[in-house]
Amino acid sequence: MTYSYQNQLSQTFVSEEWNSALITQLDPLLVWASRLVTNRSYEGDISKRGDIVHINSLARPTVGDYRLPEGMTAQRPETIDQVLPITEAKYIQILVEQIERVQVAGVMGSPINQEMVRALAREADSFMGRVIAAGATAVPNIKVAAGGAPQALYGAILDLMLDLDTADIPGDARYAVVSPRVKRHLIEHPAIANAGAYGEAGVTANGVVARLAGFTVLSTTAMPAGADIVVGHPRFATFASQLSGFRSGQSEKYRADYIDAAHFYGAKIVRLPGLDTVKSDHTFDETKSTKGILKAAVDWPTS
Repeated sequence: MTYSYQNQLSQTFVSEEWNSALITQLDPLLVWASRLVTNRSYEGDISKRGDIVHINSLARPTVGDYRLPEGMTAQRPETIDQVLPITEAKYIQILVEQIERVQVAGVMGSPINQEMVRALAREADSFMGRVIAAGATAVPNIKVAAGGAPQALYGAILDLMLDLDTADIPGDARYAVVSPRVKRHLIEHPAIANAGAYGEAGVTANGVVARLAGFTVLSTTAMPAGADIVVGHPRFATFASQLSGFRSGQSEKYRADYIDAAHFYGAKIVRLPGLDTVKSDHTFDETKSTKGILKAAVDWPTS
């Protein structure tokens, strides 16, 4: 396929190759917005800021006693619609001398463009982290004594595991996102150091540190204020995202071409029937925190 642009030197730039390159580089940089922490279970199309997509939560059916002659009574599936607005519109724009020449040279791999992709990922991740922390249930601060950080932090994660178990949160695919300081001490604990994933090839994708006790442990510097450890299950946070196709043209400010793409996204804490409060208007009470995500701050020793 051939494209036409203002700059007559560039007639054969194939944008799909750049879309693939951007997604390939962006996804491994995500922690909060990764599929390890969030889901993509929404309905609707995204093309601009202000779009609306929908999340349908299915109520758990009631189990009945089978007796004769009453038999069985069928139930209609009950769903509650949740609206997710697309609130963010970010972009990345690259200036190049000749599109075809830098495409062949692998422009997305150049240091400056890698940093631009990192910046785009950081924006999305920080946004998602704030949404998750705002909707999480806060638990008491974790007390850490001098010299006892590894055991205290490891024990805290096990306590959070118990809290999720008590709330009947699914045991598969749970995550624990920790701050770099927590990670620093946590990996000294033998259970983490010997967890198998730490040091494994490719383990740094999406900030993964280890897999332990049903948790995928991740770390990021994009921790929301007041949270050192966040645990949960990805079904409780939805990240709706769309990278627009690349476009190209001649810069109005410089003697160069530009290549750019826009990133539209939004997020929502997902409420579930039977776990969260349903109001009389058949919507969820979103003023209350979700039981599916827990957050804790650490009281570090002062000396």
